[in-house]
Amino acid sequence: MSYAIHTENLTKSFGNLVAVNGINFDVNQSEIFGLLGPNGAGKTTTIKMLCTLLIPTRGKAEVDGYDVVKEADEVRKKIGVVTEKLVAYDRLTPLENLSIFGRLYGMDSQPLKQRSEELLKLVELWDFRKTKVGNFSSGMRQRLNVIRALIHDPEIIFLDEPTIGLDPTTAHNIRELIKRLNSENKKTILLTTHYMDEADRLSNRIGIMDYGKIVALDTPRNLKDSVGQDATLEDVFIKLTGTKIRDEPVKNNQTGKSRVRRFHFGGRT
Repeated sequence: MSYAIHTENLTKSFGNLVAVNGINFDVNQSEIFGLLGPNGAGKTTTIKMLCTLLIPTRGKAEVDGYDVVKEADEVRKKIGVVTEKLVAYDRLTPLENLSIFGRLYGMDSQPLKQRSEELLKLVELWDFRKTKVGNFSSGMRQRLNVIRALIHDPEIIFLDEPTIGLDPTTAHNIRELIKRLNSENKKTILLTTHYMDEADRLSNRIGIMDYGKIVALDTPRNLKDSVGQDATLEDVFIKLTGTKIRDEPVKNNQTGKSRVRRFHFGGRT
């Protein structure tokens, strides 16, 4: 079987810290795969390796059949990435932003123009196509952030907390967009989120990470049934990862010193 994403003993170490510890999982074509876990569990490091931003210490990973190390350029052509950090130029309009990112992927002018119009209409930003992004609300910026990653029509989309900090209406619209991309356009989607109900509603299967390892992988229904009748995905998460608040050292890029950032289940504090 040809998988959209395939990993074998995928490992990443930073000195003595093993951030991702020999994980094995596959993502099927046209599947929404939820990757959950506490902050510091290794989710973002895993995504960075799959997106060719980090080189694995050991093991291997393939995206759409291409090795993430040996065939990194081919992998990048196949993927779109949405991070929780908004990636857009405030002094430019949505059309100008999409034009820049489209040209980075080598798109010709006419297809790029048509694709930009299609995507802006998809997320109801066409009427604001000539408005500078610096004047956008956070919800409008996140909708632009999502379609920026879709400009080259990638086969596989990585969504790292795409609805974090959004109001309920905008979050609902982003979730509906994710479902449409999967059901209508057959896109493969790897999703990370701290919102358990979001993962439950969107994901075909879910992998739960803790301390760099995959501790559970199954459908949302089977995961909940394994805990008990009427169990929620949050119940599963807490049973597998515990209730202890996680503290994660964060390095200051300017001073080189470390500080402590505290997390609790469901988001940052």
